Amino acid sequence: MSEISIGALSQRFALQAPVRTDDGGGGASVAWSLVAEVWGALRPVTGGEVVEADGVRGRLTHEIWIRYRGGIEPDMRFVLGPRIFDIRGAIAHGWRHRFIKCLVEERVP
Repeated sequence: MSEISIGALSQRFALQAPVRTDDGGGGASVAWSLVAEVWGALRPVTGGEVVEADGVRGRLTHEIWIRYRGGIEPDMRFVLGPRIFDIRGAIAHGWRHRFIKCLVEERVP
């Protein structure tokens, strides 16, 4: 998709960032903190299967378009209801940077 209209941003996503805390045993536990709730558009890109740990799991990739905002990092994620989308990259779109196209991978059970 080369252009997107503001009216296409019709889904409400929770943008979350990881918060790591020391567990006292040399490791860390991860909790997710809400950064913002944003309107966006979800566009499917690819689907397939991946062999991982002697098993097969599904792999779905999407684009999530949102209005431009700074601070989006690849360790963040979007949540839409029960669905979780891990951010793999974010690209400012257009010469005015009105939108950001986030390349995401959906967690498939």
